Amino acid sequence: MVSQAARSQGIQTLLEAEKDAAKVVQEARQYRTQKLKDARSEAAKELEAYKQKKDAEHAGVTQANQKAIDEETDQKLKALEASYNENKDKVVKKLLDRVLLVKPELHPNLKKV
Repeated sequence: MVSQAARSQGIQTLLEAEKDAAKVVQEARQYRTQKLKDARSEAAKELEAYKQKKDAEHAGVTQANQKAIDEETDQKLKALEASYNENKDKVVKKLLDRVLLVKPELHPNLKKV
């Protein structure tokens, strides 16, 4: 027969082993939780770096496009101004000719009496 002290000793050993196992499981859970937090943090950093890279690329493209649009606008404005300077005298002459050309005649709807 196993004595009472031996049983008590065996139970104590089992309880200590259970405590140790629970501690190991808890540490594993904490380790997993920490790893998940670290992975999320790293993913957020990578995402932010990617966003900044794409924003910089987009800003560069936008600036290049804006510069091209500005140059095209300047060219069109110069062409329009040149056309204006070239044709303004002709237009003023045509307008004055039309305004000063008066033909006194009766309206076709007016009956002659």
